[in-house]
Amino acid sequence: MSIKVAMALAATIGAGVLMSSAAQARPEMVGIRGDYTPGTIVVKTNERRLYLILDSGHAMRYPVGVGKSGKQWAGTTRIDGKYRNPAWAPPKEVKRDKPNIPDLIEGGSPRNPMGVAAMTLAGGEYAIHGTNMPGSVGGFVSYGCIRMLNADITDLYQRVSVGTSVTVTR
Repeated sequence: MSIKVAMALAATIGAGVLMSSAAQARPEMVGIRGDYTPGTIVVKTNERRLYLILDSGHAMRYPVGVGKSGKQWAGTTRIDGKYRNPAWAPPKEVKRDKPNIPDLIEGGSPRNPMGVAAMTLAGGEYAIHGTNMPGSVGGFVSYGCIRMLNADITDLYQRVSVGTSVTVTR
């Protein structure tokens, strides 16, 4: 087998793996237990999953990245803003840990960690947002934000509105 054929085969297999991973990332309808009001977003940090409650026994489930050790939080808040292709300014804590990071990354930039959409949460510097690093979804990776694949934040963004209740549990 020639090197060109081997490289083409490797690229084809790699593309297939990427496409199958993306297909698995789509939200799925699941059963859920708990006393949640329909329309509520529930983030289960230890599962690294976000649930949009549909009714008393069903939810849409999405994989998420959550706060790394020492950066996790729990509580109830609400969505107080929705933004497409948001610009991002690093919070003070991020800037302190990564002083060379720019003070502002424009929306739509491939370097923008907010991805294609963000929904800010009341009472802090946290958001539920997309990502420019899809491999980080499913891990303990953030400074407290909830990270979603861009396709998933786009889906969730269309399903909820400002004022939606968000409950984060460990």
